[in-house]
Amino acid sequence: MSRAEILKDNYERLIESLATACRKHGRSPEDLTLVAVSKFHTASDMATVAAAGQLDFGENYVREFLEKKDALKNLPIRWHMTGHVQSRKAAEVAGNFELIHTLDSKKLADAYQKKLDESGKVQAVLLEINIADEPQKAGIKLTEARELGEHILTSCPGLKLEGMMCLPPVFDAGEASRPWFAKLREARDKLKRELGADLPKLSMGMSGDYEAAIAEGATIVRIGTDIFGPRPAKARK
Repeated sequence: MSRAEILKDNYERLIESLATACRKHGRSPEDLTLVAVSKFHTASDMATVAAAGQLDFGENYVREFLEKKDALKNLPIRWHMTGHVQSRKAAEVAGNFELIHTLDSKKLADAYQKKLDESGKVQAVLLEINIADEPQKAGIKLTEARELGEHILTSCPGLKLEGMMCLPPVFDAGEASRPWFAKLREARDKLKRELGADLPKLSMGMSGDYEAAIAEGATIVRIGTDIFGPRPAKARK
């Protein structure tokens, strides 16, 4: 099979698997958004997957995103920022994404707002939650979510807070991830009550644990390997 055929086959298999998981857990497939995590994969591969019907793609690095955005400017891609963003790069990010999954500080929120004040755009964001308080991972503690949420609602009119995102402390672990996804859902529900805000989105679940995430209410899954195969060894920031 050609590379294009492999990608198309991978994508179609994944779409069917996601639909099956949704039905199994009483969810509608239409209520789930697949973000194809394309970091380090080529614009050509992305174009092939887009031709198969995928429009939401996740990138982790600003420079790589800008290069791909230019290369794929004729495609109706909805870009997602799924990696940590340094505040010094906020101006290149704010207003350029369908959704930023990784907002984790007042400093970054304010940097986004400064750019949005200039552009007049509105940027949808999720709070990145360090669900297990792991020191090596980005994200805020659950105990900090209300304070940051209130700051966004009161001081950042250009930011539209839409929910939460997390990475569980176990990797590709299937059902072992499920308690962490349940914890995020419960925290999101609590924050909705505290803020009096509609927070409809939960970004959780990847190639090895998306069924557990769907079972616990994920509205967005971020999947790369099951579509593109193993990530290339090179890394660019």
